[in-house]
Amino acid sequence: MTGTVAVLRGFGPVFALLFGLQFISMGAMEMSGPFWPIQVRALSPSESVFALAGIGVYVCPMLGVSLTSAFWGRMGDRYGNRLMMVRALAGLAVTQLLVALAQDVWTILALRFLQGACAGYIAPAQAYGVEVTAGRDRAGLFAWLQVATNVGSLGGAFLGGLILDALPFAAVNLTAGVICALCAGVAWTRLPVPPQGASGAGPRKAAAASRAASPGISVPGILLLMGLLLMSRMVLQVPFALYMTEVYGARHWITGLSYGLLAFGFVVGAPVWARLFSGRAPAFVLGWSVLIAAACLLVTGLAGATRDLGLFAALYLAWGALLGGTTPVLLSLVSAATPSDRQGSMLGLAQTCQQGASVAGIITGVVATQHFGLEVAFPLVSSLYGLSVPVALALWLNARRSINKGEQS
Repeated sequence: MTGTVAVLRGFGPVFALLFGLQFISMGAMEMSGPFWPIQVRALSPSESVFALAGIGVYVCPMLGVSLTSAFWGRMGDRYGNRLMMVRALAGLAVTQLLVALAQDVWTILALRFLQGACAGYIAPAQAYGVEVTAGRDRAGLFAWLQVATNVGSLGGAFLGGLILDALPFAAVNLTAGVICALCAGVAWTRLPVPPQGASGAGPRKAAAASRAASPGISVPGILLLMGLLLMSRMVLQVPFALYMTEVYGARHWITGLSYGLLAFGFVVGAPVWARLFSGRAPAFVLGWSVLIAAACLLVTGLAGATRDLGLFAALYLAWGALLGGTTPVLLSLVSAATPSDRQGSMLGLAQTCQQGASVAGIITGVVATQHFGLEVAFPLVSSLYGLSVPVALALWLNARRSINKGEQS
């Protein structure tokens, strides 16, 4: 705990507030995360409607985010990322309260799409973080923002399970809506507007410095690798609660706790990976990305094979720790290769790519488990990780070749 406080103070008091807002708001949104299939099944008039709505309840907000993130990113570059954060939190609050009142699956799906289209909080929060920290230690910055998200996910999923065991599902969404509204008010009144040029004077010089310090970075390639890793992770988003019920007979709070272990593993692992990669060349980071992808393949394969709940929980925790060395680290490479006046646009584009990959993972997981049963979920995850290994290897080799060419010249 002391180490966490020291890190937050090192980035500055504004980042500490940003960390807290991300932790609370993302935790509020995750309160309903693992339990949507249960609510959708209860409201669906038939299995075919449930099959469609079970996908749509997760895909619709992601589609909304993917269609609007790049636009909101450009608006953040023009009008300020702080304003975009407030807008996103307000949108989450309003739509979450409306979702709580919805009593049919089609209204829920429409509101979930609107929720995604109005939201897009994470990308402007990341761009704002780069501004207030003047671009220092981007790997650590993105890692700690992701830590905030995943700590919130851990607590939110568990709290959502406790509420659902005692109260109707609407209570979960009402609570989340109120929390997001409070976060929007705090962001508007307490987060300062960064002064002009806070992210570093001279965008062109910053861009040139980024390219010089980051030889061999292929931004499209890194976005592809991030997409494959996220697609692998999201295969289990819809079937997870059903998998826990069918395989282990778990109660809601156990499902929520198990779901949160992935986030807890991320919380433990992300700062460690950030320290390991701090100040390192892209080739070093990408070399480790090959090993992390291979390790994810192994761990998820073992998790799918076991029927011991304790071992499953340990493997799920280890998987989360490995994920701490993926998205935030790769995203920091993308940010470092981007001019300071385009951070919002590029991080918005990265968010679009991530959401598109998440949608693909969810659809793949639902279609596969409905056609072949829940037992294929984890083997499918492992197979997708198998695709990410050669992509990471190609990026690492490209970075190595760039270093060798630089040394020869």
